[in-house]
Amino acid sequence: MEAVWRTHRTRVLGALLRRHGDARDCEDAAQDALLAAAEQWPRDGLPDDPGAWLVRVASRRLIDRVRSDGARKAREEVAVREEDALHRGVLMTHEPEPVTVPDDVVEMMLRCCHPVLSPSSRVALTLRAVGGLTTRQIAAGFLVPEATMAQRISRARATLAAGGATFGAPDPTELPERRAAVRHVVSLVFTEGHQRSSGDTVVDRAFVEEALRLARVLHEACPEDPENAGLLALLLLTAARTPARTDAAGDLVPLDQQDRRLWDQALIHEGVHLLEVCLPRGGVGQFQLQAAVAAVHAEAASAQDTDWPQVLALYRLLDAVAPSAATTVALATATAEVEGAVAGLVVLDGIQDPRWHRVHVVRGHLLARAGDLDGARRSWAEAAKLTRSIREQRHLNGLIEELDR
Repeated sequence: MEAVWRTHRTRVLGALLRRHGDARDCEDAAQDALLAAAEQWPRDGLPDDPGAWLVRVASRRLIDRVRSDGARKAREEVAVREEDALHRGVLMTHEPEPVTVPDDVVEMMLRCCHPVLSPSSRVALTLRAVGGLTTRQIAAGFLVPEATMAQRISRARATLAAGGATFGAPDPTELPERRAAVRHVVSLVFTEGHQRSSGDTVVDRAFVEEALRLARVLHEACPEDPENAGLLALLLLTAARTPARTDAAGDLVPLDQQDRRLWDQALIHEGVHLLEVCLPRGGVGQFQLQAAVAAVHAEAASAQDTDWPQVLALYRLLDAVAPSAATTVALATATAEVEGAVAGLVVLDGIQDPRWHRVHVVRGHLLARAGDLDGARRSWAEAAKLTRSIREQRHLNGLIEELDR
């Protein structure tokens, strides 16, 4: 059920939003359809087209909601006519509703990245409406309390409604900014899947696959945008490592200890090819640079063969193009590989608000390499307290135990 829902949720919401502009009503109706599926499908079997079934049932639920609100009588007339058309076009012929899935996905993402919303609200709302992340997972990604994130998402929906945002293609002048916000969203969805922020698993394959699907849709919708290609290349090259990221017990395996024979060579080949096409176009952006780093790792036969000077040069470019805490952490790691642990620690000290557990993880490694074992213990212990990933906590506690032997 979860896999089916992640596959079809955007199609369902897109179909509903074309009939009715209230996102909350549409999400509620879609959820009602999912509950109905959970009751009926185990008994009656999976429909030939689960997406069309969900659209049809959600449309009925939405119409019921509209009818129950006396202030929406005008909308009710439109909804009833559309219900009749739905019965004639879908129920009688048993054909799925004519919805172009890629267009729906792109338009849904672009709607959530409307200019009336702040950048953080765009990302949060898209993660919730398109990516399917819970409010708790989104809050973890933003390093804010769950209640704060719930309020942010609620305000974003209200702002869209007040601003008259509708479902459909935006003004062409708004596309570059909104595509950039969408890329950020897709990247965060992938990150949550590739490295779970909480729970007892390292990888959520459904989130990884969803992010890859959305990245492909973006690239297909606008192949001339090199950053769309860069995003897809980054995700492909990173996803290629998934089979080697955990051991037989499901515990985390660091990059330098992974069995590279398990890496997916087909994904690596596709990602490298995308880079070879998009990098010469000029105007290199953050996702192309991150993908280039991933390609350096992917093409190294072993961790020892990694071209760290090239990685360092790429991260310095990335720090100039798109500075962030994550970039600083990566830059510190690359600096340590080329110039030594102390130099890496100096770079890491540039992060002023180290609430992100990854900062303490890297600091622990660099302190251990510099000979400060007590400092490494403290950093890894702090990281273990900050992360909500059980597997990562176990890995960090294991590193501390190794120091104590």
